[in-house]
Amino acid sequence: MHARLASFRSLCVSILLVPFVLGASWIVPGAVWTDTSGNKIDAHGGQILQEGTTFYWVGSAYSNNEVPNIYSSTDLLNWTFEGPASTAVEYMYRPKLFTSGGKFYIWGQVNRLVQALESSTISGGYSVYGSAFSLPPDGRTYSDEGIFVDSTGEAYILTSADSNNLQINEINGGSSISIGTRVTDLEGAYEAPGLMKSTGGIYYLVMSTKTGYTANANQFWWSTNIAGPWNGPSGIAPGSSNTYDSQNTFELKIPGSQQTTYIYMGDSWDSQGTAASNYEWLPISVNDGAHTITLQDYAFWKVDVSTGVITTSTTGKRYDAADGLIMRRGCKQNFTCFSRISGLKKKSLIDPLSNVTIHNIEGTGEPQWVSIHYTVNDPNAGDAYVWLNGEKIRIADKNSRAGKFATVPINLTLKKGNGNVLTFGCHAHAEGSEFVAHLEGIEVIDD
Repeated sequence: MHARLASFRSLCVSILLVPFVLGASWIVPGAVWTDTSGNKIDAHGGQILQEGTTFYWVGSAYSNNEVPNIYSSTDLLNWTFEGPASTAVEYMYRPKLFTSGGKFYIWGQVNRLVQALESSTISGGYSVYGSAFSLPPDGRTYSDEGIFVDSTGEAYILTSADSNNLQINEINGGSSISIGTRVTDLEGAYEAPGLMKSTGGIYYLVMSTKTGYTANANQFWWSTNIAGPWNGPSGIAPGSSNTYDSQNTFELKIPGSQQTTYIYMGDSWDSQGTAASNYEWLPISVNDGAHTITLQDYAFWKVDVSTGVITTSTTGKRYDAADGLIMRRGCKQNFTCFSRISGLKKKSLIDPLSNVTIHNIEGTGEPQWVSIHYTVNDPNAGDAYVWLNGEKIRIADKNSRAGKFATVPINLTLKKGNGNVLTFGCHAHAEGSEFVAHLEGIEVIDD
């Protein structure tokens, strides 16, 4: 237990965020992702469909009345905004994309019903396809949905019905599409469904419990038949991680030449479910013998979309907090005190009256990933900040993992050379709080 800290006056925060265009070299879960024009990607509750060598990501635009946005990429790293799929339908939640009979379709939830859009091209030009409809055979309404295409070519829609049932219905394809027979009806208060099929022929169904925009421990079920019976639930990540602060939206399969890779796509929602929410993508480890799937937690990673091989980041240049300079306010007669951290201490304890400054940080003059290695005693009690060459940045504005996990990468533009100065500090949300942070150090990633 930390001793109670002296009362202090909470500080007001003013943050200036400078936009930049970054050629992405890593998938960085929880960080702010921008498209090739430098704008924040806005495609929540979405899904990816590969057409040829290009991947198309559809998701709700929470900054634009939840119209379905489409982005394209050839490497799952650099995303080009294709534009809204359609503006004819607003407030479409969890849109999903599939193809049938030479056409492309988006199905999404509008007013608790399925609304279909159709286009002759995948990247845009979608128009309303028929009236919205409920779920057969008994006319259920629903909240969340997923789309799954089996290795046999059969397509299915997954819905978390308002009656607290997860149901799976066939999609009748061809030149005219419609929703078909219900093949699974699984009871339980679950949502955000996604489905994948392993190379061993095992179906894995992933869902979250219903906690609104608060992350929870997402669960999975398995079966040898899409119609069930389904075995589970079991966790896909350590329960305390709350699925690394995310909610499932889709499981993406990359059938590479060397290995088949599965990717968990999740939304890292803010407390209100706004466009400021980020994304959490992680590789999935599959063990058909044990009938388990597990998220692999990496701060930086990428997949070769041709081979399916996963690469994680090499270490960059490390700057330990033990080499920093501590400043503390409130010493005798209101003087400011400076001290070197003991070389034996691997972490520095920072309260709202103190900070640690690290000098001589090397930069390239271009945007770089910088990992902040720190923990806090209570993520809900305050925020950690960095000041880069005098510019104040709230870490949580750069990465939604802030304060919840020990490694938090953020994108910063360091000056070229070794003249960069970074200060780490924290603010509490209330006077008299015992909020503290422990800084271990920072790491500037090479690429």
